[in-house]
This record gives sequence, C-alpha cells and structure tokens, in this order.
Amino acid sequence: MTQTDASFDIPETLAACATSVLTTADAMEKTGRSRAYAAEWFRRRKAGDPMPIGSCPPPLQPARPEAPALLSPREVPRRRPGTTAGRKALLHAVAHIELNAVDLHWDIIARFTDVTMPIGFYDDWVQSADEESKHFRLMSACLETMGSFYGELPAHAGMWRAAEDTATDLMGRLTVVPMVLEARGLDVTPGMIEVFRKAEQPDAIAALETIYAEEVGHVAYGSKWFNFLCGRHAIDPKDEFHRLVRHYFHGALKPPFNEEKRADAGLPPDFYWPLAEEAGFTRDLP
Repeated sequence: MTQTDASFDIPETLAACATSVLTTADAMEKTGRSRAYAAEWFRRRKAGDPMPIGSCPPPLQPARPEAPALLSPREVPRRRPGTTAGRKALLHAVAHIELNAVDLHWDIIARFTDVTMPIGFYDDWVQSADEESKHFRLMSACLETMGSFYGELPAHAGMWRAAEDTATDLMGRLTVVPMVLEARGLDVTPGMIEVFRKAEQPDAIAALETIYAEEVGHVAYGSKWFNFLCGRHAIDPKDEFHRLVRHYFHGALKPPFNEEKRADAGLPPDFYWPLAEEAGFTRDLP
C-alpha cells in the first residue's frame, strides 16, 4: 500500500479501494477515503501508470454510521420547506442521498469487475464518487450553519434497495440508479434551490447549484455506458430501458420532468414519457 497526504493507506487495486469505502461506517471518513482514492486513481492515470482494477467482493450492504435512524418512507416525518425546520430537513435528506450515492458509485466499480469494460468506465464512476463525496460534505457544512448535523434527523431506509435489486445486473444498475433515480434529482433540484433563495441562504444555494450542475454528468455517464452495453449486445436502447425500468423500479416515473437537463444527459423523452403515461400521467403537447 502507498500512503496519501490524508493519512489513508491506498489499496493496491481500484476494486479494493471501492470495498474499503463501502466497509467504512463513519460518513466523514468514508467520504475522505473516497476523495483520497479518487485523487490517487487520477494521479496514476495522468502518470501513465494506471492502478489495476482487480477484484474485491463488496458487501451486499455498505457500512453505515449509527445515526441517522433509518425509517421506512411512510415513517419519515414530513416538514414544510417554508419553515426553518423544513429547510433543515431538506438539507439532511439531500446529505443522506449524497452519502448513499458515494456508496452506489463505488459499488458499481467493485461489483461488476466480471464484466469487461473500457478504462473510461472506471474514470467516470470514480469521478462521480468523488463528486458525491464533495456534495455530502457541502450539505454537512450547510447543516452546521443551521446548527444541525448529518444524523440529527431520521432518514429514508430504502435507498439501497436499487443496489440490492440490481446486484447481478450491470445494465439494470445503470438504468435504475443514474438514469432513473439521479435523473429525478435533475427534476427536483431547481425547486429546492428556489426554497433557499426565498430564505436568503446563499451557502445552500451555492451548494445545491454545484450538485445540480455535476449531477447532469452522472446521469450522462449512466446513459453513455447503458448505450455502450446495448451496442455490445445489439439491443435497442429504448426498448431495453423500458424493460429494465418495469422489472426493477418500484414506483412510477412521475412528471414534471426537466426535459432540457435530461436531454443534456442523453435521456430523450421517448425513454421516460411512455413509462409515465403507462402510470396514468399525461404530457402537455404543443
């Protein structure tokens, strides 16, 4: 192992780095390791001495801190975003999403090493994991300015379900995580930014704008590698996306959709609107 400036030992392979993150419970240590490993990956890539991908089986579920308490979606208290408590709860929920995203992106690296992929696949998900780690820390800092911290409030217990459901299906994972769940973030984040704009909280606005801009890239990575695998297997991407969403996604795709940002990320309307219409939603046609 080599040593980093952050005092984290660097495992010999990228898969081992991923599993190290996944088996670290403390949120700040988890994101610290994530950022250190990402920096080392890109340092070696730039030097022309890429870290081996290797193989290191990840846990079925990542290690988690003792707090927050994880509740079923129906048990998580609802708070109005127009109140201070509501805005604090909103930031806490985003922090929880971002911490799960750190694990999701490292998990896709470690779990599917049996599928031969170009090195650019690993570049993209290491980059995403690094950015999600930054996002979690941005949200944590915003919570601190409000006299709170990650773990003070209960959180959603079901966020890892998509990973468990797609643990043996790389195309299913690409479909459900970046192309459905993260794409939903593109739909709802502008509204969250507006909540904090009205409350005149510039730190939260800046943090959410950073997340919004970078999440487009994460959805785009999902779309890129999904289409790559469809091409490898001579599968129609739209039809396969519809099949996999119906198979793995628990719930409906609900408008309104941020069609502009989804298009920027490589998600055309004929991927998601037919699924929304199956659920009874209608679009306003010009």
